[in-house]
Order: sequence, then C-alpha cells, then structure tokens
Amino acid sequence: MAHKKLNLPTKICPVCERPFAWRAKWKRDWDNVIYCSKRCGAEGRRMKRL
Repeated sequence: MAHKKLNLPTKICPVCERPFAWRAKWKRDWDNVIYCSKRCGAEGRRMKRL
C-alpha cells in the first residue's frame, strides 16, 4: 500500500493566497516557511521593499 498524505499541516501563501502543504524539505524549518515557492518568496520580498 502507498503512503497517504492526508493529515499534513497547511499554510496560506500571503502572495498568491493559495494553501500549501508541509514538505519533507521543510521538516526542520516549517515554522519559518512563509511562501509556497521561490517565485512567491521573491515577489513577497520585492513587495516589502516598495
């Protein structure tokens, strides 16, 4: 049987306003993850500078 990813924590990206789920890559740093992708991260940092 395959592993089901049913109960993963989620957050809402402040740039694109879409939900995104926990990824193993973010295991140690989930509390500090704000953006869903590098693209949204760059856009969010650009918006803060203005």
